[in-house]
Amino acid sequence: MLAVPRSLLKFGAGLLSARESGRLRRSADPRGQQDSVFKGLIPRLAGGWVWAGAGVEEGMGYQAFREKVQLQTYETLAPHIELMKRGDDGVLWPGTCQLYAVSSGTTAGRTKYIPVTEPMLAHFRKAGLNSILWYTARIGKSDIFQGRHLFLGGSTSLVPIPESEPFEAYSGDLSGIAALNMPGWIERHLYEPGAEIAQIADWPSKIDAITERAMGVDITLLAGIPSWVLILAEAMRTRASQGSPRIADLQGYWPNLECYVHGGVPVTPFQDELRSVLGPNVNFHEVYPASEAFVAAQDAEAAAGLRLMTNVGVFYEFLPMSDYDEARLPTLGGRTVPLSGVSAGVDYALVITTPAGLARYVIGDIVRFESVKPPRLVYVGRTRLQLSAFGEHVIEKEITDALMNVCRRNGWSITNFHVAPIFASSSTGRVRGRHEWWVELKAGTILTPTGPVMAVELDQELRRMNEDYDAKREGGALDPPFVRLVMPGVFEHWMRHHGKWGGQNKMPRCRSDRIIADELGGALQFAKD
Repeated sequence: MLAVPRSLLKFGAGLLSARESGRLRRSADPRGQQDSVFKGLIPRLAGGWVWAGAGVEEGMGYQAFREKVQLQTYETLAPHIELMKRGDDGVLWPGTCQLYAVSSGTTAGRTKYIPVTEPMLAHFRKAGLNSILWYTARIGKSDIFQGRHLFLGGSTSLVPIPESEPFEAYSGDLSGIAALNMPGWIERHLYEPGAEIAQIADWPSKIDAITERAMGVDITLLAGIPSWVLILAEAMRTRASQGSPRIADLQGYWPNLECYVHGGVPVTPFQDELRSVLGPNVNFHEVYPASEAFVAAQDAEAAAGLRLMTNVGVFYEFLPMSDYDEARLPTLGGRTVPLSGVSAGVDYALVITTPAGLARYVIGDIVRFESVKPPRLVYVGRTRLQLSAFGEHVIEKEITDALMNVCRRNGWSITNFHVAPIFASSSTGRVRGRHEWWVELKAGTILTPTGPVMAVELDQELRRMNEDYDAKREGGALDPPFVRLVMPGVFEHWMRHHGKWGGQNKMPRCRSDRIIADELGGALQFAKD
């Protein structure tokens, strides 16, 4: 097959970018787009016997859909997904489904198998391309299509699901599944690290292979979890035998790098170090992907939030967190609102209906709209990852922001962290609860704090940010926090133990119980030994 000249590829991308830019400027009616998506999903959902049994029928309106279909979690859908994995036809969606994205989210719970149907693959392809076009529209040029795009994603080697036999079903990381099903022109002319390296599952080995292959390749776009981008940069510096922190200064590496795409985890803890590695001229571009759907992408300045993708096949609802109660979710379906009913500044649990047969599925994410015209939101945290053991209602975003504010003010660099409650106990004589922070500093941090010093500043930041936390501290219901500075390797050991090392995996930042904290204690002992 003849290679397409780079100039022609850039020209075509420029036309697509200009068209998408016009759509964004015209502020196409997102509510109308969501109405169209809903109408397109309903007849297909009615072709699945689960939803047909719940009363879903072709031509029904949103109000009837909301009344008849309860809110769902993975636990409620798991028995039906097990049938799909065994080859049953027409369970949640017409036909059979062979591909499943493996996800454990950021909690310590069971592995999830998310169905990935052909229409769902089409959703990811369209949303992924749109997210890049939104970048070129925002920047006003399409030069990134002059070079190659390096994606630090999961392995493209899919694993047969043994319990599915004789039906053939396969599981894998969503990024790997998406890479196997990307448009042909992207695979041929843009995609790195290439098919062979993309199959490697061992991340240190993959980093070594990418480091070798990428020398001399004109990379203009880099995408990946921040921690692995930093690991890759260090490997490149070692290979180039140069001490410069900037990739563009390394001989043979990426002088035309223009865009860094990030999403899935907050970039704030890594932003300063990423900037020093990538350089001042590389643009950051945020996206909001999940195993269940590609939700949003940046179309303006970062502070404006991410624009909801309203016309790529997924229907959205939003449950106010003031009404959220996980134990009562089946009864809360009437409390949700569609996009037309959201308000800026309110925290919502995200609810989606997808062309993979997930109907009214509570994804587990909390979002907050920065604006409604156009609909731009920010990721706030996970419904199960909050600190509220003492009624303080501290969310993941507040915890992350508090730590980053303190670290920037003092010149400290963080590798990883987790926060959990320490409960009152008659056996220890503790009469009030407090928060315990597990913090791993980056090796080489010049100004090393002590736990008590960091604790005072974290306490002050959270009191400033969160009225409930401040009230609990002021009233004496909550003691000052305790900071535990841990040696390097503790978080890596925990993540490896749980199969979360590499790819798109992320460390849970907080919980209202001590499940993870107690396991970190075991990892700490392992590191000492």
